[in-house]
Amino acid sequence: MDERVREHAEVLVDWSARVEAGDDVVVSVAEDAHELGVAVARALGERGANVTTLYGSSEVSRGYLKGVEAGTDDAVDADDFDSDPAVDRAIFEAADGYLRIGGGRNTTATADVDGDTRRAYATARKGVREARMDTNWVSTVHPTRSLAQQAGMAYEEYQEFVYDAVLRDWESLAEEMAQMKEILDDGEEVRIVTERDGAPDTDVQMSIAGRTAVNSAASVAYDSHNLPSGEVFTAPHDTAGEVFFDVPMTIDATRVRNVHLVFEDGEVVDFAAEAGEDALANVLNTDPGARRLGELGVGMNRGIDRFTDSILFDEKMGDTVHLAVGRAYDACLPDGESGNESAVHVDMISDVSADSRMEVDGEVVQRNGTFRWEDGFER
Repeated sequence: MDERVREHAEVLVDWSARVEAGDDVVVSVAEDAHELGVAVARALGERGANVTTLYGSSEVSRGYLKGVEAGTDDAVDADDFDSDPAVDRAIFEAADGYLRIGGGRNTTATADVDGDTRRAYATARKGVREARMDTNWVSTVHPTRSLAQQAGMAYEEYQEFVYDAVLRDWESLAEEMAQMKEILDDGEEVRIVTERDGAPDTDVQMSIAGRTAVNSAASVAYDSHNLPSGEVFTAPHDTAGEVFFDVPMTIDATRVRNVHLVFEDGEVVDFAAEAGEDALANVLNTDPGARRLGELGVGMNRGIDRFTDSILFDEKMGDTVHLAVGRAYDACLPDGESGNESAVHVDMISDVSADSRMEVDGEVVQRNGTFRWEDGFER
């Protein structure tokens, strides 16, 4: 076994999930993530944890959803699924931690599942999702050939890319990101402006008053649940203006490119996409909360040096910001306050490496991808 696989497992179990002896941990392993699954199971056993494994297959999920479509005369809706799947919910309610190891055989395995079916399934499983998110959950991926192909890289090249992003000095990065967290915690309004061909294509404002930013340093100790991570995020509201997302992404197994959203009174009132507009529409029409923002994130992991069409990596890349429509994370909200609620949380990314600025309460804190505490910052 590649020693980097063992190191990945150790970072996941120790730094990210903070597993302790006696913890009950659910591990979901995708089809081609077997090697990392084995290493994680070994690490959990050495630490005295209890392990339950699940088969996290997109192809199996497609089989089920296509079966529901075949057995339903009309369009699939949430009533065609169990609204309270007790077995799945019970697994997560009994768990201390949940580790999702991605790395399937086909990154577009569910591309031919109808958008209505996806939306209905997501809505019906909201209770399961909430139970899972109440655990110490962490999501990561094992570098696979399908992910390398999606990223446009040779397999060995992609392995190097993944381990450069994952095997970081997380304590040092957490200290740097704490500066961005402090700025957002103390701020009341964020404005993001980018230009294309000499004219603004993004000029959007949002309130962050009363919110708490998360220093997402790839550990549940930081309210962070992805490995790799390397972002600082908060839960904005009262959004107004327009924003252009120029980083391609895959939504519901559909390629989506060059998204334009217009916000009024906190809600998306108009949208367009150069490619994948139907997939975008399906997301925005999931429920009322899907047209409001749940997240503003600032990428700060400079170990990620290129876009790969994987949100797990792309949204963490330095020189990017991302906004997510849908569900807001409770960690960003005051006690007792409910943020934006939705069955979805879909991130969209803008490259801010040139012709851009981010302001907090009128002060520029990032220009052309460089933060004000970094060398080369232009005031």
